[in-house]
Amino acid sequence: MKQRVVLHTPGRMTLLAAVLAGLCAPAFAVTATPVAGVVISQVYGGGGNSGANYKNDFIELRNAGDSAVNLSGWSVQYASSTGTSWQVTKLPDNVVLQPGQYLLVQEAAGTGGSTALPTADVVGSIPLSGSNGKVALVSSATPLSGAKPTENVIDFVGFGTANYYEGTGATPGLSNTTAALRKNEGCQDTNDNAADFVADLPVPRNNATVYPTCSGAPTPQPIVLTCPGSLGLDVGAGASAPLQASDADSIVNSAVISKGGVAGISLTGFTAATPNNRTATANLVVDASLPAGTYPVEITFANDTNQSNSCTVNVAVSGTIKIPQIQGSGLKSPYANTVQTTSGVITKKLGSGFYIQDPQGDGDPDTSDAIFVYGANAAANEGDLVRVTGTVTEYAPSGSVRSYTELKDVSAVTVLGSGYTITPVNIDLPAELSHYEGMLVRFANPLTVNGNSYLGDRGELVLANGRRETPTNRYRAGTPEANALIADNQKNEVILDDGIFTAPPHIPYLAADKTVRAGDTVTDLVGVLDFGAIGGGGGWYKLQPTATPVFSRTNPRQDAPTVAPGNVRVASANVLNFFTTFTDGTDAWGRTGQGCVIGNGAPAKSNCRGADNLTEFQRQRDKIVNELKAMNADAVGLMEIQNNGDTTVSYLVDALNAATAPNTYAYVPKPAATGTDAIRVAMIYKPAVLTPLGGALSDGDGVNNRPPMAQTFKVKANGAKFSLVVNHLKSKGGCGGAGTGDADSGDGQGCWNATRIQQAKRLLNYFIPTVVAAAGDPDVLAVGDFNSYGHEDPIAFLTDNGMVNELERFVRPNGTPYSYVFDGQSGYLDHALASSALDPQVAGVTEWHNNADEPDAIDYNLGDTADDPYVNNAFRASDHDPVVVSLNLAPAFADVTGSVKVTMSALGYNRVTGKFTGSVSFANTSAAALAGPLQFVLQGLPAGVTLDNKSGEFNGAPYVTLPGTGLAPGATATVALTFTNPSKANVTFTSKLYSGTF
Repeated sequence: MKQRVVLHTPGRMTLLAAVLAGLCAPAFAVTATPVAGVVISQVYGGGGNSGANYKNDFIELRNAGDSAVNLSGWSVQYASSTGTSWQVTKLPDNVVLQPGQYLLVQEAAGTGGSTALPTADVVGSIPLSGSNGKVALVSSATPLSGAKPTENVIDFVGFGTANYYEGTGATPGLSNTTAALRKNEGCQDTNDNAADFVADLPVPRNNATVYPTCSGAPTPQPIVLTCPGSLGLDVGAGASAPLQASDADSIVNSAVISKGGVAGISLTGFTAATPNNRTATANLVVDASLPAGTYPVEITFANDTNQSNSCTVNVAVSGTIKIPQIQGSGLKSPYANTVQTTSGVITKKLGSGFYIQDPQGDGDPDTSDAIFVYGANAAANEGDLVRVTGTVTEYAPSGSVRSYTELKDVSAVTVLGSGYTITPVNIDLPAELSHYEGMLVRFANPLTVNGNSYLGDRGELVLANGRRETPTNRYRAGTPEANALIADNQKNEVILDDGIFTAPPHIPYLAADKTVRAGDTVTDLVGVLDFGAIGGGGGWYKLQPTATPVFSRTNPRQDAPTVAPGNVRVASANVLNFFTTFTDGTDAWGRTGQGCVIGNGAPAKSNCRGADNLTEFQRQRDKIVNELKAMNADAVGLMEIQNNGDTTVSYLVDALNAATAPNTYAYVPKPAATGTDAIRVAMIYKPAVLTPLGGALSDGDGVNNRPPMAQTFKVKANGAKFSLVVNHLKSKGGCGGAGTGDADSGDGQGCWNATRIQQAKRLLNYFIPTVVAAAGDPDVLAVGDFNSYGHEDPIAFLTDNGMVNELERFVRPNGTPYSYVFDGQSGYLDHALASSALDPQVAGVTEWHNNADEPDAIDYNLGDTADDPYVNNAFRASDHDPVVVSLNLAPAFADVTGSVKVTMSALGYNRVTGKFTGSVSFANTSAAALAGPLQFVLQGLPAGVTLDNKSGEFNGAPYVTLPGTGLAPGATATVALTFTNPSKANVTFTSKLYSGTF
């Protein structure tokens, strides 16, 4: 190590130098040691640039001293010319640089450059500047800090416009064709970068470059080895290999197995070199007892001048064993990473290899009788018996929790015979499928389609025994029951593939109606049990069929939902990013340069979701309109509609009215707060059935990026009131930035659960009470996409505190409630929650499975699959199923005309006032009291006749409220009437008496 302190240099100062410097004046005296050890001998940063000499940047070191230097723990580091942060390339441990020897450190490559570097001794990835920068040789691998570091710095080069350097200045500026070269072949070191370096053509030199020492002393000669690269043998054979080491100027006097030593491999018969015979010899011996496998063995020779050199011999012991032995009874092979020879019948060939199965098997149900042979394109056919030699490996796709035993790096495939057949083994789910890896199997019992999201782009269907329910859809997260269902679901799954590992040229398994639905079944499914990457990430067992699967439509489509009778029908529909502004910057009206808004940001097309262009939009619009038309709901809560005021919701209403009849639907004008997301909730209704009371309300609290929206309605037919609240809680995905309680805990509730709980509390404790107070009525129905399955924490909070889960009440007794299919499991994110006051008036709830059961591939999108199975209908209008609620709302008034006797007095005419006056009496002829208020309605008055003392109007007819609070049995109430009748027509009308309030 150089023990000197230099003005303007990174102070490479030992303890002794520091003490001496502290005792002297000036404090930074210059002490020059021209040859003192390892230095930076060359820096080149133009590698890979346009016109560059070489394809990579590099840093070259040289031992300018007279003693060997061990570089263990050292590094080279780089910063920009004025930078304070340092990038590090660590030097390998136990690298010894002999006097005069070079070390070539290769750094980042570019796309240019004409020549590859000589073989590098160290490979890093730092991109150096081609003109200006700073390079340090450091006696540790800890990144330096600051623009002018000193601690642990061995040597330092500032080049070009660097703000730090040794001595009086930096080296000259560099270029794509010049490097900073230390003078005198890297030996000159006066601690002055400006004086010690020149800018010249780069000349990279590595450890093997012939070199003199800087002091002129003789150059030490290396130890030269003669070792075989590999030693192959069969199990039980045993073998040995001769090894030699020579040195022209030293005596090789030792040899050891330095790495990979195992019982059964030894080094014997070592004979040291002598002055007369400069070659040492030894034998690497492999005992016959060594089991099959691959054993890399490193042997290190050393001499009497502390030099050493190593070589590695790869010992490969192979043997013929049966496939079940290779597979073993565990999840991984006991022979992993060993070379083995086995035999079996080819049951299926795929593009990447083939499956072989032992024709007899071992009779053990816990060990598979088959294995996949990867990467072998042998001239063999299905039905051939073959012998295969290859390395046993455990293949695990990215994200997979399991691996798959297979043979790869196949060295030999020999056909032993032809015409063999393998009988499929029958299995039923749930099962431990690792016991059947690679085997020809038959699922004799029906399997149900549980997922079809990746049918179009991967040709996959998720199959199971029956329909798998999302565990938190049935049980509280983390309970023993939920955990048990997680385990059961994992064993109850197999992926039906199509034998193609790229996007299929045609979407497989679709029926004549262009779909295969979740809930459909397939019987007598035969194929080989593969394992690999699956849609959505990770890996699982995949059946590659050997016979064409035949599906049964056991989950038929319904053209419209079946709804219980009631007097008001309410629906909840997620319309999956229905935007009238498209991702290509156009919109539904043909304008260009358009964008969507998130929060307070500027409009940008990148903020838009849903349709990419007008053609996709029209296809999407038509499916949504078909869905809404078929549901025929009186009020609909919408989620995932563009948050651009009422523009998009009004467009949808116009399209829906065009498909039904003019003015069939209207939209509820947006509330004050619609949130900061690109999407919002909205509401439409039938004006002929419902009348909005007051304006819409929303809760713009910061916890709601998509605020809930509420509207109170009055039913025209019977005066009943209820309030509809539409919700869209925080999504389970997009976990970036999730904090405590919001990160995915692995209990099945996904991310942002704590936020959804806060939203649920805000809904129950603040927003619903606000809505009730404004309406003066306790009947509330909360619908929407809560992004929480049926028994997750947010829903549990609401139902534990008075809200009634109508899906559990009406749907659960008849089967699994679900509106969404994810990861091959079904559950409901879309809810219908009633207040305790409204609950008795809920007549029924249904989920219309027109969306979740359908493949993604049949939606409105263009170009994402080879085929285009789009049909203009209501199926796959979204990824969520709509929920339809039938309400039987108690009337606000009732017709009690049949319970009274109506007596009309004669009308008199007052000549002074010009009015006609009279009275009507009502006698309660029933045995029950008539509750007030009582409203007398005069239906069918002649044109031009008006009732002056009317209390109001009902359905266009005037009415008068009777005095008193009710009418007891036998009691009579009388009300006076005053008419304006300019034409003096006969005053005729039909009397109706109602109990209640209009």
